[in-house]
Amino acid sequence: MPVTPFADDDRIDFDLYGTVIDFHLRNGADTLALPMHAGESVSLSEDEKRRVLAFAVEHVSGRAPVIAHVSNAGTAIAAALAREAERAGAAGIVATTPYYWTPPASMLLEHFVTIGSAVEIPLFVANAPDEMAGTKISAELALMLIDKLPNCVGLVDQSLDWQFMIELMTDAKRLRPDFRLLSGTEHMVSAGAIGATGMFSSLAAIAPRLVRRLYDLCRDEQYFAARSVQEETAALRQMIKASGPAGLKAALRAMGRECGEPRSPLLPLQGSAYGKLAADLSTLLALHAEPGGW
Repeated sequence: MPVTPFADDDRIDFDLYGTVIDFHLRNGADTLALPMHAGESVSLSEDEKRRVLAFAVEHVSGRAPVIAHVSNAGTAIAAALAREAERAGAAGIVATTPYYWTPPASMLLEHFVTIGSAVEIPLFVANAPDEMAGTKISAELALMLIDKLPNCVGLVDQSLDWQFMIELMTDAKRLRPDFRLLSGTEHMVSAGAIGATGMFSSLAAIAPRLVRRLYDLCRDEQYFAARSVQEETAALRQMIKASGPAGLKAALRAMGRECGEPRSPLLPLQGSAYGKLAADLSTLLALHAEPGGW
């Protein structure tokens, strides 16, 4: 999940964005999902989202699939973004529950069915209740989506609700054997043991080798060996999670990967706050093996 770099005048720095994309691909990313919340998608205009996606697809030039994030408060707006993403060459789309609104399950079903029916490319639904005012995707809702949408191929989970994931994967495979569970964070050990086959990672921008090692171990079901690696990623996430994209960009600066400040209303980490984060990062031995700069 690449960050979105901004220039001093607050415009998207597309030259640097190309560098960010190349960094991810060079350091083990199998797929790019953008612009996600880690990429400040909610601070981008609809036109900017289209431009970011079009640029990414052209810049990647077939080196990896690009999944377009099409979430929006309005169902019709999200469906329109999905159609435009398909035309732009996205390999798939991902959508969360609607922003701001907290509709009942029947309207959530309609929301996702409308988005998925707008395209033929794969749809991943994202379950992120902590980010979305507590609105959850239940296993029952996910199973109805699988039944109604031939292109609903997977769920990205940030809930850390292991019971939900177990229930989902127990029944989803009966309806769609190739249905995929993806972890929405780097908590891959438990998710992998339940059946997750991949993860959406924002920390890969900071520590791509660490994240790739975690994924590889879990893919090979070496969960005991993966525990120490996950503990390192958890320590890294703990350092930046309170400040969101601002903390992510500050950590990148400390790693020699300048990508500008976050957009308003987010406050950049400066002064003593940045100094503390940089000092904390320096104590993580795993980061010493990571590449410096872009």
